[in-house]
This record gives sequence, C-alpha cells and structure tokens, in this order.
Amino acid sequence: MAKLHFKYGAMNSGKSDTLIKTAYNYDERGLATLTVKPALDTKGENWIVARGGARRQVDVLAHPGEDLRERVAAMADERGLRPLHCVLVDEAQFLEPVHIDHLFRIAKLDGISVICYGLRTDFRTAMFPGATRLFELADNVEKLPTMCRCGSQAEFNCRSIEGRFVFEGEQVAIDGTDVTYVSLCGPCFLQEQDAAGVAVLG
Repeated sequence: MAKLHFKYGAMNSGKSDTLIKTAYNYDERGLATLTVKPALDTKGENWIVARGGARRQVDVLAHPGEDLRERVAAMADERGLRPLHCVLVDEAQFLEPVHIDHLFRIAKLDGISVICYGLRTDFRTAMFPGATRLFELADNVEKLPTMCRCGSQAEFNCRSIEGRFVFEGEQVAIDGTDVTYVSLCGPCFLQEQDAAGVAVLG
C-alpha cells in the first residue's frame, strides 16, 4: 500500500536538496515522478531550488481552491507518466489542509507514494495549517536535523528583516533580499526573543 510521508525540519535542514536527490534516484531507476509545490512559494518561480544550488523543475504549482489530485492525474496523463510511482512535494506547509487530503487520496486510492517536505512551525512557533494536516494524516513522519549557530540541534525558524530578528508579522513572508530565516535551538531562540522584547514563548 502506498503511503503519505512527511519529512520536516527547520530551515537549512536540506529538505529541498533531499527531494531533488530522491527524484534523481527514481529517475535513475526508470520510475516516474511528479514534483509539486504551492504557488504561494514564489521563490525560484517554477523551480525547486536547494540552498546548495541543485535545481529541479516543478511539474504542478498548487493553487488555492483547486483539486490537487485531479491536477496531478491530468499532468501525469499529459506527460505520459503512467504508471506514476511517486509525487514529491516541496514547501508542503504552504498547502491548504484540503490539498493534504487530496495527497492522502493519491496515496490510498491511486496507489502512488507521496513524499512531502516542509516546515513544522513558523517564526512565531505556530504550526502551519498544511503541516498540521500532515501530522494528522501522514503514515510516516520524519525529522530532518539541522544545526544552530551555537552547534546544538536547531528546532526553530527565526525571521530576520534587514539583519534584525523579528517575532511579529504575517505567517508567510518568502525568503528573499530583505527577509531571511535562521535556524535556532531553544536557548538561542529565547535569547533573541528576549533581545527583541517580544514574548512568543512565555
């Protein structure tokens, strides 16, 4: 039986890089895949871009309100990718919860493995709706580790605007010129929170 997987980690844990390597492994064995990412993630446009420079073109940009299962099926037919063996999803936290339901149906009704990569929580430590639904439905959940600036394992994503850590604002702000993200461990996160004078964690 095909499964729905969620591989999550803080920023810089190699999620996109792992996705690209996984897709390559399928390609090498002649097994068909489709890559998906939310249209909300405008970084890289229709490419999945790893921090190390690796790239893979996106097959399906998931838009709000659409049936993702139908989109995947239509694209697989259009590209002649039958049988389709795996759907790989980048930045899955930005998907709508109903999109996660569609991915679950792809796994359970269509017999196609689905591997989602994404963040668990935002810079305020709140769960993303897409990630919440994945924790509720995924057959397998795996944490991808990464390192804090102090050498400890990082757990939190800290938003920096023009070099200053912030703890207030909209949940989604795509990494770019002014906005960047740093992975921090618990003590370092609390240290930066206190320095900013904003209590995300009491």
